[in-house]
Amino acid sequence: MTLELRRPGRYGARMVKSHLSRVRKARRIQKRVRRVGPLGISAAEKELMNLAGLEVQEGELRLIPGWDEEVSETLKATKAAGEDERPRLVDTTMLYAPRSGGVKRYLLSKKAWLEAERPGVAHSLVVPGPHHKAGDDGIVHLHATKLPFGDGYRWPTSVRRWAAWTASLNPSIIEAGDPYTPGQGALEAGQRAGCPVVGFCHSDPAGLAALHFGEWAKKPVEKRWARLFGQFDRVISPSRYIARRLEEAGIKDIVIQPLGGEVATCRPDRGDRDWLLKKLNLPASARLLCFAGRPAREKNIDVLIEAVQRLGDPYHLILVGAGAGLPAEDRVISLPYEANPKAVAKIIASCDAFVHANDKEPFGLIVLEAMACGRAVVGVNAGGVKETVDDTVGQLAKSADPVHYAAAIEALFARDVEAIGAAARVKAVERFSWGRVFEDLCMTYADVSGERAFVEPRGEWAEH
Repeated sequence: MTLELRRPGRYGARMVKSHLSRVRKARRIQKRVRRVGPLGISAAEKELMNLAGLEVQEGELRLIPGWDEEVSETLKATKAAGEDERPRLVDTTMLYAPRSGGVKRYLLSKKAWLEAERPGVAHSLVVPGPHHKAGDDGIVHLHATKLPFGDGYRWPTSVRRWAAWTASLNPSIIEAGDPYTPGQGALEAGQRAGCPVVGFCHSDPAGLAALHFGEWAKKPVEKRWARLFGQFDRVISPSRYIARRLEEAGIKDIVIQPLGGEVATCRPDRGDRDWLLKKLNLPASARLLCFAGRPAREKNIDVLIEAVQRLGDPYHLILVGAGAGLPAEDRVISLPYEANPKAVAKIIASCDAFVHANDKEPFGLIVLEAMACGRAVVGVNAGGVKETVDDTVGQLAKSADPVHYAAAIEALFARDVEAIGAAARVKAVERFSWGRVFEDLCMTYADVSGERAFVEPRGEWAEH
């Protein structure tokens, strides 16, 4: 790569050469430490290692053309955040995009809850974005390349740089939300900052590789997945399904922590069936089945479409965001992606039931949100969804086959759908509110980090 130096007076060729020489020397020392341990490393060598970690941010990154000002401002913000004396949780993942789903909602809900209920804890997110930027909201965006056909997701390329930025926040504990560059960078940042790192396994990358590329891709990805998650100080799974997949890959001592839902946002009283029927130009006799999510292959949107077409009148399938790019289909209505959670809740609560056909879903946050809206759910008896949905709150199909799925829809509507939806709301509120989830997560954070602030509610912290 050819670097065009914007400020020759400050970043002359001699300074660049000197900086890169220090970085290369520090890397050699770091490799020796990993191989033989810290004994025998001089004070000067330790200082050089620390300096190199800082220089990766202030020197190497700022030499990239056009980034100097925004990198400088971002670095200033992360350093200021790092000076906060409160213990800091840093979440990092690439599963965060303008239209991303459950992981993003989980992180933003956690941030809001921590600010309200754990004022003794500082919280930052480190995620990809189109530019380097650190806002007052505690979210640090680092420039990363946009993935083609990736629905807005971005792929960071440098583990070392990602680690340097994450470590600059002076974390007390780091949570990695993926096994990709941010997950690897989180482990390196933990070494730099001297703090524990937990891995939250939100997906099954080996299963996704098999689905998209064939079974041949499953084993290599599984080995890499296991190697990475085996290095975390604690591994968290949202379901028994994902925990079993981790155990099959050789990971031990897994904490199973189901996710939650915005039960205050997703409410039955947001529903307005007449409004939705008028909007869609459908008769009052129509049975409205809703799915909201990304148009990803693993979501099995084709199963939903074929099942509804098999059933025929009076069933209609409403796809919120998930119908993007699909050809027009009989009995299928595609609505655009909706960023406003209240607007999504209004559509779901206005339908008769929620449908979800992914048989390899790690958890299914949208299923919980539909339940919180008071809607019965038709799922598949597989994956993480079957751990949430039973016959008290919906109906499970034998498999993700359209014939089996259509039969499950019919079986649901042969029962009292409204009563089942009311039971779904009760279950969502009593067992899956975010408050309950984050209380449990904070116990794990406190156990791993030794920081009591994670288990000190608002009133107790104020007494210090």
